[in-house]
Amino acid sequence: MKNPWEEISLSDYEEHMKLGSVMQLQTLNRIMKGQLDDYPVKSAMILGVAGGNGLEHIDVNKFEKVYGVDINEEYLNAVGERYSELSGVLECLRCDLTREADRLPRAELLIANLLIEYIGYERFKEAVRRVQPKVVSCVIQVNTGEEWVSDSPYIHAFDGLDRVHFRISENGLTEVLCGFGYKPVKRSESPLPNGKKLVRRDFAAGGSS
Repeated sequence: MKNPWEEISLSDYEEHMKLGSVMQLQTLNRIMKGQLDDYPVKSAMILGVAGGNGLEHIDVNKFEKVYGVDINEEYLNAVGERYSELSGVLECLRCDLTREADRLPRAELLIANLLIEYIGYERFKEAVRRVQPKVVSCVIQVNTGEEWVSDSPYIHAFDGLDRVHFRISENGLTEVLCGFGYKPVKRSESPLPNGKKLVRRDFAAGGSS
């Protein structure tokens, strides 16, 4: 059985995420700029890169290599077309993180925005162990109730996600990463129009960036 993320069209995903009542595409774009700018690293990996939102903030004078990882081939093809100017720096990798984390290369910065909710703590730990980043920067969504997909005209495109969705908490994420040598170094919140919020948590190996 295919992962439901392989069957959600990029247009449905992006149109939903950028709605004025959702505003996650715009918010994540701003957050990713900070994630890419905040640390003195030369390589980065973005798990769940989707259509490449935020990749325009990659400084080619800073980064020697950036990996964009996703399970959906359509998404990765779109990234390659949209960001052809990053050729030589940006490399797209198709990878099912629920069973193929051992294929990931190493990178100094690991970014995982709204991704851990769909692979769970254990698979995320496997990815971190494989990549061995100096810094892990994550964004998780904090919901106001039981509904974790915002209402929109595109909501039924996401019906299949129930079977791969994990409940992730800020405390749980912190416990997982601190459990194998990472220390919290940064935290920020970004409120969304529908009462939800995105929480960014950064962790550094050994407690410093």
